[in-house]
Amino acid sequence: MIIQIFVLLVILLVIMVPVGIALLMVSMFPGVLDSGFAANAQFVLRQVLGGLESTPLLAIPLFMLSGIIMARGGVSKKLFDVFSYFIGGFTGGMPCAVVITCLFYGAISGSAPATTAAVGAMTIPILVQMGYKKDFCAALVAVSGGLGVIIPPSIPFIIFGLSSGASVGALFKAGIIPGILIGCLLMLYTWYYCKTKGEDKEKIGEVVREQRNKGLFPLLKESFWALLSPVIILGGIYSGIVTPTEAAVVSVIYALIVGMFIYRTLKFSNMKEILVETVKTLAPIMFILGSAAAFGKVLAMLQAPQAVAGLLGGMAQNKIVLLLMINLFLLVVGMIMDTSPAILILTPILLPLIDIIGMNHVHFGIMMVVNLAIGFVTPPVGINLYVASTMTEIPPMIIARKAVPLLIMFAIALLLITFIPQISLALS
Repeated sequence: MIIQIFVLLVILLVIMVPVGIALLMVSMFPGVLDSGFAANAQFVLRQVLGGLESTPLLAIPLFMLSGIIMARGGVSKKLFDVFSYFIGGFTGGMPCAVVITCLFYGAISGSAPATTAAVGAMTIPILVQMGYKKDFCAALVAVSGGLGVIIPPSIPFIIFGLSSGASVGALFKAGIIPGILIGCLLMLYTWYYCKTKGEDKEKIGEVVREQRNKGLFPLLKESFWALLSPVIILGGIYSGIVTPTEAAVVSVIYALIVGMFIYRTLKFSNMKEILVETVKTLAPIMFILGSAAAFGKVLAMLQAPQAVAGLLGGMAQNKIVLLLMINLFLLVVGMIMDTSPAILILTPILLPLIDIIGMNHVHFGIMMVVNLAIGFVTPPVGINLYVASTMTEIPPMIIARKAVPLLIMFAIALLLITFIPQISLALS
């Protein structure tokens, strides 16, 4: 039956059935074939709703709202202005500034879709105006948005900590160097792309000159409150004053205060438009999350993860082969299942295998989340693709194809993180 489910899922996606609906249909499929199977239609619908009743998930709409407020209020643009001031004049400097902004913004959002939405809404129009192709810009933001779940605070790290018993604080510290490594590799490809494809130096030069004419000190002064935002968010979490979900509330309040009363780029009349945009962006994502949670539950009832883990267990004698197979398995899982249910389902199954080879749980947590972060940009459940598609009106599959070279750099980082534990454990 497991094979039949995946064949049906592929068929539905090929005929362009929306992802959320396709996942919902295949989740009900076993109950249709076997009336005695516990996962009937009513059960599946309850799982969809139950999958959205997770407290950590509250951070997603809140951080997304915060990101849109920051983007509309010019907060995220001021972050971009600071980074582009220093590197904008170099080859690939402006797209690289986008990667750094995502890296920096990940310390605010803790969410890949929120990072993609906040940074993309602000930077994609700027890059397109400077002559960069829109599909490249969308792919760059979608892939770089995955840094939002690797740089702390990270919602998947919290879920993994709850599932495995690993220290969430240690996971947060362990995510810093891998996040920077991935960001550097993405910038390396971005430089290569711009070097080979060419850039409109005249348009870029105009933007860089405009920024540098302001002077460094005035720019830093103007961007101070934007640069302070991750300090407040991370400081509150690391000091134990707030949880990550509560930090999301703080980020919304902070964004409102800065946008309305400090920069004065927002008015109360703008809030209706901001809330509508948030709901439009969030609604399809939350439906996919709920459907993915139901799909994950059905797979668990069919013991699909256990069957895979049993297959991998026979390879435990060879650590390198086992880790490669686990990576491959997680990459496939990330393509069809959302991060949160994947972590909740697979962590208790894979940890015994990890214990056999003596791998540190924090190290494994980083490896797992990096794997699943790639899933944010791989169909069919590539949420970042849909966020970027909503902003650019480019079909998700076109963005996915354009993102392939960037994902290769992501995969190189994954292999380094997998086989060099010190990358993850140096700070923990």
